[in-house]
Amino acid sequence: MNWTRRAVFWAALAALGLGVMVYTQNPTAEGAAEDATTEAQEEATVTAAPQGPVARITEEELAEGFVPLIGEWENGGFHKHGWNHYGPGWFTLDHETGILASHGGMGLMWYSAEMLGDFVLRLEFNTSVPDSNSGIFLRVPEMVTSDEYIYHSFEIQIHATAPEAIHRTGAVYDAEAPSEDRAKAPGEWNDMEISFVGDRITVSLNGALVTDWVAEPRGKIRDFASRGYIGLQNHDWETSVYFRNIRVKKLD
Repeated sequence: MNWTRRAVFWAALAALGLGVMVYTQNPTAEGAAEDATTEAQEEATVTAAPQGPVARITEEELAEGFVPLIGEWENGGFHKHGWNHYGPGWFTLDHETGILASHGGMGLMWYSAEMLGDFVLRLEFNTSVPDSNSGIFLRVPEMVTSDEYIYHSFEIQIHATAPEAIHRTGAVYDAEAPSEDRAKAPGEWNDMEISFVGDRITVSLNGALVTDWVAEPRGKIRDFASRGYIGLQNHDWETSVYFRNIRVKKLD
């Protein structure tokens, strides 16, 4: 490199360094707005998880063949080994109560340890506000690496205030509406049982059968698999849904 080229090189490098320093000391309004938005999102993650006694699978359920999907260490404390997450947001687990809390979104935490075919799924959920939004995905056909799974797996909806019944709590989202509204108020735990046997989906909410449907491609669903993963949705920054005591019984 000759002296002229060296001079040009060092001048360019100095100008670049000055530009970086000026930008760092004087961020643009757009950058400042992005920082403020991120901080607001982080602060708005979720209200505190609901309190109450720890919920666990019963001896009767264990005898029936149900197994918990949120594990417990022998010396105490819950863990979520076997679960993976895809997309924005996340879930946290209270190791003392076994409560999962959704943050941000739209993402999916799925039980990647095992694919299921025919099964009965039981869980409890609680909402932070009336319009909390989430869902339980059934038979997600493959490891989740994109949003494509939403077109190939059914979602049992959690959204008590959705304008359309087909998008309301207990519905097979965008496919089959529940027969009645059975969701409890925010802060109260809901009991949900979902069965998927062959192509028939049933949903019971707080002791009442609200959906009984022979599945077919409908709404956003293009097709569905005979086996797949179970997943929990974290939907948005404004609302939260809490889950606990997730247990499943395999029927095949």
